[in-house]
Amino acid sequence: MERTWKPTTAGILTIIAGAAGIGAGVFTAFIAGLLGLGGAVAGALGEIPISGALGGLGGILGMAGGASIGLGIVALIGGIFALRRRIWGLALAGAILATICIQPLGILAIIFVSMGKREFA
Repeated sequence: MERTWKPTTAGILTIIAGAAGIGAGVFTAFIAGLLGLGGAVAGALGEIPISGALGGLGGILGMAGGASIGLGIVALIGGIFALRRRIWGLALAGAILATICIQPLGILAIIFVSMGKREFA
C-alpha cells in the first residue's frame, strides 16, 4: 500500500498540539500551587476569607491543569500511533483531543487522519 503524507502530517500536528497541552497544563498546575501556597500564608496571617478564596481557586486551577495534562498525553500517544500508522481509532481520538489543546492543529489532524484511514493496519 502506498504511504502518503496525510497520516505523517496528522501525527506531527497531533504531537505538537499534545505537547502544547501538556506544557499549558504543567504551567497551570504550577500557578495553582502558588495560589494554594498564597492561601496558606494568608491563613497563617489570619486572613481567613482570602485564604479560602485562594485555596479554592488553586484547587480549580489544579484540576484544570491536570485535565490539560491528561488530554495532552492522550493526544501525544495518538500522534505517535498516527506516525506509525497503527490503531486508527486511537490516532483519531488523539487528533480529536488535540483539538481541545490547539484548535486549528487539531482540526487539520482530524481531517488528515480521516483521509488516510486506509493506510492504517
